[in-house]
Amino acid sequence: ARGRGSTPGAWQRCSASTAKSLLFRFLPVLRWLPRYPVKDWLLGDITSGFSVGIMHLPQGLAYALLAGLPPVTGLYSSFYPVFLYFFFGTSRHNSVGPFAVISVMIGSVTESLLPSEKFFISVNGSNTTIVDEVKRDAERVQLVATITILSGVFQVALGLLQFGFVVTYLSDPLVRGYTTAASVHVLISQLKNVFGVSVGEYSGPLSLFKTFIEICRKLPQTNVGTLVTAIIAMVAIFIVKELNHKFASKLPMPIPIELITIIISTGISYGVDLKSKFGISVVGDIPSGLKPPVVPKTTYFGQVVGNAFAIAIVGYAICISLGKIFALKHGYKVDSNQELIALGLSNFLGGFFQCFAISCSMSRSLVQESTGGNSQVAGVLSSLVILVTILKIGELFRDLPKAILAAIIIVNLKGMFKQFTDFRTLWKSNRVDLMIWIVTFVATLLLNLDIGLGASVAFALLTVIFRTQLPHYSLLGRVADTEVYKDVAEYQKAQEIPGVKIFRSSSTLYFANVEMYAEALKKKSGINVDRLIAKKKKVLRKLKKHTRMVKPRLPPSLQATEAECNGPGVAVIELSGEESSAPAEPTLRSLGLPQPDFHAVILDFSSLNFVDTVSIKIVKNIFRDFREIEVDVFVASSSVLAQLERGNFFSSTITKQCFFPSVHDAVLHISGEQHTAPVRTCPSSPHHRHGEGQPSRPLPSSPSPQAHLSTKM
Repeated sequence: ARGRGSTPGAWQRCSASTAKSLLFRFLPVLRWLPRYPVKDWLLGDITSGFSVGIMHLPQGLAYALLAGLPPVTGLYSSFYPVFLYFFFGTSRHNSVGPFAVISVMIGSVTESLLPSEKFFISVNGSNTTIVDEVKRDAERVQLVATITILSGVFQVALGLLQFGFVVTYLSDPLVRGYTTAASVHVLISQLKNVFGVSVGEYSGPLSLFKTFIEICRKLPQTNVGTLVTAIIAMVAIFIVKELNHKFASKLPMPIPIELITIIISTGISYGVDLKSKFGISVVGDIPSGLKPPVVPKTTYFGQVVGNAFAIAIVGYAICISLGKIFALKHGYKVDSNQELIALGLSNFLGGFFQCFAISCSMSRSLVQESTGGNSQVAGVLSSLVILVTILKIGELFRDLPKAILAAIIIVNLKGMFKQFTDFRTLWKSNRVDLMIWIVTFVATLLLNLDIGLGASVAFALLTVIFRTQLPHYSLLGRVADTEVYKDVAEYQKAQEIPGVKIFRSSSTLYFANVEMYAEALKKKSGINVDRLIAKKKKVLRKLKKHTRMVKPRLPPSLQATEAECNGPGVAVIELSGEESSAPAEPTLRSLGLPQPDFHAVILDFSSLNFVDTVSIKIVKNIFRDFREIEVDVFVASSSVLAQLERGNFFSSTITKQCFFPSVHDAVLHISGEQHTAPVRTCPSSPHHRHGEGQPSRPLPSSPSPQAHLSTKM
């Protein structure tokens, strides 16, 4: 509704401004393309676009094979999503497109829901059966299109809801452990194409090991021609890639060894007829031209919704991680929510054009950056290279041996296999993160990619719970001549304040750890609080029983003045009237019980960001228990004050007078150094309360902290 007094023109201008802002937000290309520095960036983007485009071609074909799809879908996935990302993405250097981990996740779904065994047909009415590859591929394309569209829907929805932070639940050790395990899945899946043997398609837990065992059993059936082809290709690609890395600064662009390899191998395969003479499996027909969009099968939605969500999250996690690395290096910002929307729209719209889900590739992104790419103009130019291939050149690769594509896939796994070095790094830095890495790796190998991811996230969240349940508890001391307080067990220069215990937990308090917090506090205090309270109650019961049997008369020890009972340094408050005849409340000393060697406890709540009802109850018990042994309790924190107030934490015995903004303020209050302001008191210990309705005794000030801390409150 329009605001009162606003004119139609002002309202329209406001609406136009809002619409423009939203348009620029969801189409970042409108913001940066008009300011594109043509002279400075165009040449580098052209070189980079061509370099990345010729990488897209072999990788698109290879990753389509990895996903169990016809090769042309890999080309489509290298064109449509890359072109769409140009309009919606905020990262200037991410190279989106097919990615090995996402492809193997898709491949596990296609092999489990649509295995080749479902498409056996008899040959000329005989008992011999073969796989109807045309029908199988058509069904798998529809299935994968459904997964891709659903992944896109999840990503767009999460982005619009500003849920870009969801990736934070995938910690770096989890992602690296998961991608390393996925690379093992990729390697095992391609061994059949390296050795030229046919194996069954397994799914579910332990499917990786079943596949590997069957490959080992069929090693005697290895096609020697296929194996030799794969080995030669792997050696050549590996050597040239190493040379590219070594001489990166001297080469204008990396040698496109993958493209060269598929061109040479396709020519040799066509000229020698490797398929007929040596039985080497080839890619087969690659239809030219673009196909019209198709509507996915809605019947698959219920079967693949979990897989689609996992693919959406993993794809985004990899994409935003790379985007932030390049953004930090080149000094620009990446909008995590907009990246989620960009990736989602690329997948959603691409799914209608027979694309499979995409993410970002580290190898292509590095090439895009190193060859001078400065914007997504390089990305859209690389997609045009693929478009030309789809329209005119793609059909020429029908004689390309599958062993060559397997070799390309395996060599490109080198970067992910390097992540095994995380063992040494995490062992030295953080054992819990190492455990997350190992559990993620093993779970993904054993349970497959989908269930393994869920189990890994659950374990990572459990480690957070365990770490909050088992935090580091410490007693703090003051660093001389500063207002800094450190753990006295770890910092030698920190000295405890005499008569004061400052207690800190490294974690927030909630129902799962608050009881352990209370136990740790009592243990760190150096006295058995519960035992001392029990002894006090026992003595008081005996005293009460004795007064009932004998004529009430105070023991000589209780007839002493309060100063004699409580020791020096405590003022005697003279009372008159009825209250003067009331007996003084017994103290630990008057009851003959040991007294604590400290008179105050400061709870450092600076690490707390919330408290629940259980925490409030236990903290109130802490105040009560220490009051029973004549120790004042103070709190250093104001962040949870409002939550405590809403939880009915405060009462006549626990007031806001006990709370201070910092540990140092609490120490100054206790030591009486705050001469310029009225000293606040906390009505806690019973020996500080001399009558109902009377104010609690102000803490005496002293010329120095040491002078006051030597007396007992």
